Amino acid sequence: MSSARSEHELALAGGAFIPLIVQRHGRARRMKLRFDGLGDRALLTIPPRASLRSALDWARQHAGWVESQRARAGSRVTLGDGALIPVEGEPLRIIATGAPTRAIRQEGETLLVGGPPELAGARLLRWLKAHAKAVLAAESEALAARHGLPLGRVSIGDPRGRWGSCSARGDIRYSWRLILAPPHVRLAIVAHEVAHLKHMHHGPDFHAFVAEIAPVSPAAASAWLKRHGRDLHRYDA
Repeated sequence: MSSARSEHELALAGGAFIPLIVQRHGRARRMKLRFDGLGDRALLTIPPRASLRSALDWARQHAGWVESQRARAGSRVTLGDGALIPVEGEPLRIIATGAPTRAIRQEGETLLVGGPPELAGARLLRWLKAHAKAVLAAESEALAARHGLPLGRVSIGDPRGRWGSCSARGDIRYSWRLILAPPHVRLAIVAHEVAHLKHMHHGPDFHAFVAEIAPVSPAAASAWLKRHGRDLHRYDA
């Protein structure tokens, strides 16, 4: 079925505005409003012949509901001076030092970021991705070698629907955001993907092998991700 999309704004309390994406869908029989916490926007699906003006009025009447969902999901966090970000599960305060050196280092409960303060967020994001790749590659290589499994290339990305993937060639790709989660969560995902080097499916043999090689509880990691996984997508430069 064909669909049409248009972008608007939805006013919230206190003078705040968020994007309102209206999708006219051929199979829709009624209007449906939801909040996209990852994109910090409202999504409105309407029937093909619905009045756009009436639909926008209806969405505005439900702005309070959107605001409550937004509060529950947590707002996006822009990396920069003063922001709080978890690194390996530990909350750290970003301090843009303005120092000539562009080095990034942890000092107690702070992350000190050198260089121009206005570029601190972008610099920190690059550092987090590099750190994630180094840690995840080292852990994957060690676990694969321990069990004699043929690991290919390890890389990182920023997928929204999965934390890791393994190709038939043995290449593993992780979400860089795993470096924000506690170590036991990251290690469980590593065990899951490394197990795919032996079993390219999710059958009983696969799950038994994950349980055998995982240095942590996969169930505990899964429970943590169900509760807090969406929060890991809140952080960006």
